[in-house]
Parts: sequence; structure tokens; C-alpha cells
Amino acid sequence: MTTYGDFPGARPRRLRTTPAMRRLVAETRLHPADLILPAFVREGIGEPVPVSSMPGVVQHTRNTLRKAAAEAVEAGVGGIMLFGVPAHKDAVGSQGTDPNGILQLAIRDVKEEVGDALVVMSDLCLDEFTDHGHCGVLDTEGRVDNDATLERYAEMARVQADAGVDVVGPSGMMDGQVRVVREALDGIGHQEVAVLAYTAKYASAFYGPFREAVDSSLKGDRKTYQQDPANARESMRELELDLAEGADMVMVKPALPYLDILRRVADAVDVPVAAYQVSGEYAMVEAAAERGWVDRERIIMETLTGAKRAGAGTVLTYWAVEAAQRLARG
Repeated sequence: MTTYGDFPGARPRRLRTTPAMRRLVAETRLHPADLILPAFVREGIGEPVPVSSMPGVVQHTRNTLRKAAAEAVEAGVGGIMLFGVPAHKDAVGSQGTDPNGILQLAIRDVKEEVGDALVVMSDLCLDEFTDHGHCGVLDTEGRVDNDATLERYAEMARVQADAGVDVVGPSGMMDGQVRVVREALDGIGHQEVAVLAYTAKYASAFYGPFREAVDSSLKGDRKTYQQDPANARESMRELELDLAEGADMVMVKPALPYLDILRRVADAVDVPVAAYQVSGEYAMVEAAAERGWVDRERIIMETLTGAKRAGAGTVLTYWAVEAAQRLARG
């Protein structure tokens, strides 16, 4: 009995007393293998090019990409997601389907460097390769032509699979993209290549720094094919369609503003669920930390833990290697 009464079963602080106790009862645990490193490789450069809006992130050369992949393996990171930045773009994104395009070369380089020690993933989208910056080909009135774009995605799937990729990530939010990609892969005997569906990809302002990272040529916006941030039920419809079309894994993007969507998706499926901690999330933390406004190391781990707690099995994050190294140190 104390001055404030007797509450023997109501002292939750008993389980917060020491670091060892907090570790023992932690409900959510991060592991290096949960993390996927997004990486950019740029054609025709001799040295890495820093991305000014994402301190610490670069456009890699083919050689430095190899080193980054090897570093990720050493840190225990689970996967790497590759994005190609070509020297030349055109209306249909020809470099995206060229067997010797920069993304296909990067896939071969990384597989040669690390083999099966790292899951090699590739972005399957046209936006990096088109001179207008949209995720598909345009019709005569300048609108993204869904079905014509699917034909390009099928070609991309085939060349990426032939290059040796483990997982393709169709990210353009075209209707029917998962089915078309799955059929394209199976049609050339690449049944082993998995499809990570960008199931709930929102038309978000958090993508801003990414457009510098891929030298985006975007004119206008992507609101006619990416999801409206106001909608939640729509994500569940997209999820149902992606699973029916053959998705092996599903993703919510961005992570932080859509943790509610991530939870709903995770509760609804029995396939692996990923979240993408996007460029704007990264840039905000780095900018605030540079000014001394936040504890950088703590906030990195807190945001990653938040995505895991909301239901993500894996998290794509530009801090993947750093976070994995910190986790290994305990």
C-alpha cells in the first residue's frame, strides 16, 4: 500500500526498468535481413554523383554499385532494389528494354559480384527512361496509355529476367500490370523470378528528392494512375487484384504517411508485405538532423521500427546498410 493506493497488477513500468528488460519484452524486432537497399546506377559517369537532396545517397557508377552491393552483403542486408539512370531517353523508354541498357547491365554486375548472397531486385517502370518522365507510353493526346504500356512492361520483365534478376517490381500502377508481367516471365521459362507488386502506391509529395536521383524528366503529375492520398478502401481493391494476378509479395509506398494502409494490408494477406521508406522521408530526417533538431540515429531506428510494427516484413530504406550495421552492433 502506498499513499496513492495499492495497484499490484497495474505497474507497466516494471517491464521498462533496464535495457535488458526492454529487449526481453520487445514486441517488434528489426533484423538486417528485413532491410532492402534502393540503389541508383547512372550510365556514362566515371565517379559517383551525389544526390544533393538526399545527403549520403549517390548515383553509382557500375563499379561503385558493385562495392555497395558487397557492403550490403557484409552488413547482412536482405536485398537491393536497382534503378537505372540512362544517358539517353526517348518517348517509349527504349533503354528500359535494351538488353544492354544500364539497368540490365547493373543487374548482371550485382549478380556477378554477390551471387545469391543478396536478393537482387529491379524497378520495372518506364519513368527513368522516358523523355516525358511518365511511367508509361503516351497516346496522341498526351495521356498515359495503359494497355500500350503493359506491352512495354512485358518486354522489360523479359530483359530483366534474362539479366538474372531475382525479383521484379512493377511500380507504374497500370491496371493489369502484375498479370502481364507474370505471364511474360512464365512465357520465357523464368517461373523462378518473383513479382513484388507496388500494390498501394500513392501520388505523394514525398517522392520529390527521388526525381533528382533518377534525373526525372516528368512534366505534369501522375495523379491519373497513382492512388489518391485520400483513399484507403481503394488500396484493398488494388490488393485483391494484385493477388489474383499472381503477386508473390506486395508493397505500400510511401511508408510513414500510410502506416494505416500498411496495417490493413498486412492484416489481410498471407504473402510477404514490404514498405518503402521513400526519398522525402529520408530527406526530412537528414535535413532536421543536420540542423540539430532531432537525434538522427534514434529517429532512423524509430521510423524503421514503426514500419515493422505496422506490419511490414521488409522495408526498403536508404539507411539499410547503416541500420543493419547498427543492429549488428546491438
